[in-house]
Amino acid sequence: MIDRLVNRIKKLQAPVVVGLDPMLSYVPEQVQKKAFQEYGETLEGAAEAVWQFNKAIVDATCDLIPGVKPQAAMYEQFGVPGMAAFEKTVSYCQSKGLLVIGDIKRGDIGSTSAAYAAGHLGSVQVGSRSLEGFHEDFATVNPYLGSDGIEPFLQVCREHKKGIFVLVKTSNPSSGEFQDQLVDGRPLYELVGEKVASWGESFCGEEYSYVGAVVGATYPEMGRVLRKIMPKAYILVPGYGAQGGTAEDLKPFFNKDGLGAVVNSSRGIICAWKNEKYQKFGPENYADASRQAVLDMIGDIRSIL
Repeated sequence: MIDRLVNRIKKLQAPVVVGLDPMLSYVPEQVQKKAFQEYGETLEGAAEAVWQFNKAIVDATCDLIPGVKPQAAMYEQFGVPGMAAFEKTVSYCQSKGLLVIGDIKRGDIGSTSAAYAAGHLGSVQVGSRSLEGFHEDFATVNPYLGSDGIEPFLQVCREHKKGIFVLVKTSNPSSGEFQDQLVDGRPLYELVGEKVASWGESFCGEEYSYVGAVVGATYPEMGRVLRKIMPKAYILVPGYGAQGGTAEDLKPFFNKDGLGAVVNSSRGIICAWKNEKYQKFGPENYADASRQAVLDMIGDIRSIL
């Protein structure tokens, strides 16, 4: 799967994924109104509004980008209907040729991680049938319970040719409360980066490992260090745009050939219609605003590669 991602990035010259992280407040009024007319002001109505919102943005941007990154929590807040919308979004994106990074941030004791891995990347045995649940192509995972929380994901990834992105240095302001703590004189995120490199050594595609890392654009100098520690790990970079990361901040995450990283933008793309820069599109053309925001983001990143 990592080879597919790298090849699509090369083909499109766009190391970009769109974060499909919808809050109901992001969805234009006319989309909400139509969904509520059909399903009422219910969880089903909210999930339908989110699904229709996603679909329009995917239709408008799928020819420009290699993949998307839906954040599971944004769907879980709408209960069972929300998770149905999550799966529908995953399936629709894959039907459009997009790779899907399930932003689930799971990681637990071994048996629980095995269930998470099966549900999101693998399959479960139901009688005589092997069935897939949410079937993303990649998933984000939390390493802070140790190797026994990661190994089940690695096993499923080997069986199903899927990939993971391990949280190493996240983009949020308080990440340093734990991730920057010194252990034998070195910050914890460096030690996690070394484990990512180790986990990925025997699980490589043509150029990069199936075990990638999440490192926030808001910490470029740390990204520079981690790029050296994890030479074969593809880095998923959140924090560009709405969280303050700039194109210049992205330079350390890429290798000299312009590969090695894929940058996520969520609100900056899906909420573009609310941005003054794109106000000419209006809420009725919100998907066109998202398309223009993607084009601008790609141009911005190309300028530093």
